[in-house]
Amino acid sequence: MKPSIGFPATLFYFTDAPFWQAFWENIGFNVVYSSATNKKILDEGIKVTVTDACVPIKVYHGHVIALKDKVDYLFIPRYMNLEKKETFCPKFLGLPDMVRASIPGIPKIIAPDIQLVNPLSRLRLCKELAEKTGASFARVAHALAKAGRVQKQYIKLLQQGYLPQVAMKLVKSGRTAGSPVKEGDLNIAVLGYPYQIHDAHISVNLLEQLKQLGVNIWTMEMVSQTMLRPYRKVMSKNHFWHFSNRVMWSLFYFLNKGGLDGVIHVTAFACGPDAMVDKFMELELKQRKIPFMPITVDEHSGEAGVRTRLEAFVDMIRHRRQLE
Repeated sequence: MKPSIGFPATLFYFTDAPFWQAFWENIGFNVVYSSATNKKILDEGIKVTVTDACVPIKVYHGHVIALKDKVDYLFIPRYMNLEKKETFCPKFLGLPDMVRASIPGIPKIIAPDIQLVNPLSRLRLCKELAEKTGASFARVAHALAKAGRVQKQYIKLLQQGYLPQVAMKLVKSGRTAGSPVKEGDLNIAVLGYPYQIHDAHISVNLLEQLKQLGVNIWTMEMVSQTMLRPYRKVMSKNHFWHFSNRVMWSLFYFLNKGGLDGVIHVTAFACGPDAMVDKFMELELKQRKIPFMPITVDEHSGEAGVRTRLEAFVDMIRHRRQLE
């Protein structure tokens, strides 16, 4: 019987789940995901985390609790850096340690250090995964190569305009698909960290609400690394954080592309990097006279309040267009 490994369906799930699922399956593990975030998962996470933790970290702990009695192992990688001169949020760096300290009775955690800044670091990752799983170095390297091909398919679908949950289903089914049709009359960039925007419970169903209001949604996952390259040096100094940089570079890409009616920034309460990015975006968009609305989310966010703000924002943009 294959050993089972639990993958919490949040944080890097939205960016890397197809990659890691393909990897674990190719070395003989059965991947078990937690269910989509719901009130119970959030409430359980709140009970075991410190009060000043951001809502994504509280949610993550809730997902771990939902999985811990169902699997043989938990997969909680320590994302450190994917490029030089940038890193991840400190809570990402300490995630395996926080979970171990906060949640009793958890199975063994497999927590490799993810540092992929050069070929040597990739070899180091192969070696570490081989040691932690008992698989041979060659089998791990082969599984990582296969996972990389699956991830390319996933990223291509995201860049075509599919949201992560739909793109994952298409990858799993093996079906090809053209770009989804955008039928709205407004184009709004919804920017922020993937684990906030694409988790319907955290974002209080924001993307679906915008679709109902006739909005075409654009996110940073729809912009390829090649498209972002010219905007890496727009700011006099980039941020230290991986996702923060991509949010800003995507903003500059959409602004340069044109046809943008407005920007929404989804930010987590108590997130320091988010607060800095939000201010940079506000100043840039004010200068360009493009409508901007930040939406701060936490465990108390309600769908009705966000709906009211979205309706007002969209109505304002349409009214402005009529006056032009």
